[in-house]
Amino acid sequence: MQADPSSYAPLAASASAAVRDRYDGVAIALHWLLALLLTATFCVGLVMTDLSLTPARLKLYNWHKWAGVTILVLSVLRLTWRLSHRPPPLPVAVEAAMSPLRKTIFASTHRLLYVLFLAVPLAGWAYTSAAGYPVVWFGVLPLPDFVPVDKVLADALRLLHVACAFTLAAMVLLHVLATFKHQLVDRDGLMWRMWPSPRRRQAR
Repeated sequence: MQADPSSYAPLAASASAAVRDRYDGVAIALHWLLALLLTATFCVGLVMTDLSLTPARLKLYNWHKWAGVTILVLSVLRLTWRLSHRPPPLPVAVEAAMSPLRKTIFASTHRLLYVLFLAVPLAGWAYTSAAGYPVVWFGVLPLPDFVPVDKVLADALRLLHVACAFTLAAMVLLHVLATFKHQLVDRDGLMWRMWPSPRRRQAR
């Protein structure tokens, strides 16, 4: 007995919705690559400031600067990709459960994250330029100094870099906590939209 082709319609619609509701592969790859780099770079930044002036500390400072420039490049790529590739809409059930205030916070948090993705490495780059230590990316590519050497300016930019870095860390922590809430409390499967592996469960 031959199956009725119309019986496959719900399955096809479900598969199509699953693809539509997930971020594309490039967005997912950039998201997790930046997440790993940001976490590692922040941890290195915390460790290196407590070390005495040794070759190991200088090496960590160089790695920190190289990672910062890499984060800046990837952040520009991610922002460009997001602007040219519309992200998937929130699932209907999730959006319906959100109050107008939560929607505003959701959108504002993501915008602030993108601003900080750019502001933290730019402030760090400006700080090291003002301090008189040019950035040579991976020890090969010299990058221009876009501020003059100035100790007072360097001190101010260092404070700005640190403040932006800790603000970014706090925002990332809030983002992670919100993700866990959606996954463990709301159980809406929102996390799977950005998970590298195929979606397991998605709210409708």
